[in-house]
Amino acid sequence: MSSPARVALRAFRLLSLSVWLGSLVFFAFVLAPVAFSPMVTDQVHNLVVSGSIVGAALRALHWIGLACGVIFAVCVLQLRRRWMGVQLGVVAAMLALTALSQFWIIPRMDRDRVQAGGDIDAASIDSPARQDFERLHPLSEKVEGGVLLGGLALVFFMASEAGSRTHTIE
Repeated sequence: MSSPARVALRAFRLLSLSVWLGSLVFFAFVLAPVAFSPMVTDQVHNLVVSGSIVGAALRALHWIGLACGVIFAVCVLQLRRRWMGVQLGVVAAMLALTALSQFWIIPRMDRDRVQAGGDIDAASIDSPARQDFERLHPLSEKVEGGVLLGGLALVFFMASEAGSRTHTIE
């Protein structure tokens, strides 16, 4: 493979991971806290709007993550980098967790919200929909945290690879 092609693949690998991690960090540490801050919820007088914004952003974040994960994996396969198996395993786990949240956890939380009349906080504490939502919400947070930790692990694998003299598997 030519040097310019290798540079492009390394750049896309780095860019895909940067976009995915940056999106996760922005969501977890900026968007969600701001959307649910008293300043915002007092202005809209309703947590339903904040929840809708955060839910829509999370669904978009998952699609970004799924696309970035696939791009990352394709680049790793083409580059045949040191720690290739580990990098592919970590990104596969990140993709699986993202898919779990996108296609299983979030739809069930949406269903619970609808069954609760649109406002999960207004539902009775004994409501099955609210109980299920409150069981799924911490699971969702743990899943997103797992994806973030996996991404950070990939950053360290890539950093250690940069210091190595042998980069490819021949």
